[in-house]
Amino acid sequence: MCEGLIDIVAALFNVPSKELRRTGRTGLDIARVRQIAMYVGHVVMRLSMYDIGKGFARDRTTVMYACHTIEDLRDVEEFDGVVAMVERVVLAAFRDRLGL
Repeated sequence: MCEGLIDIVAALFNVPSKELRRTGRTGLDIARVRQIAMYVGHVVMRLSMYDIGKGFARDRTTVMYACHTIEDLRDVEEFDGVVAMVERVVLAAFRDRLGL
């Protein structure tokens, strides 16, 4: 399911999906989009941090860091609105697979 998640989030933010899949370090803008995708994968899709890590070629501790970072940034109203929009789109796209 991470493949579909990556493609959807990349399209929403108009970044190449290969950038979100790239191993190693990337610029902050790409890293932030990846963190949002990881967060939504965990919170909305209920994927384990281990599975998300595998899907993004990252360690589960990196996923944990991403989730904590995005949760903290959600205190900013504008940022929270962006994340909420991503959550709605992903939920709509995966509703059947999630059994909702």
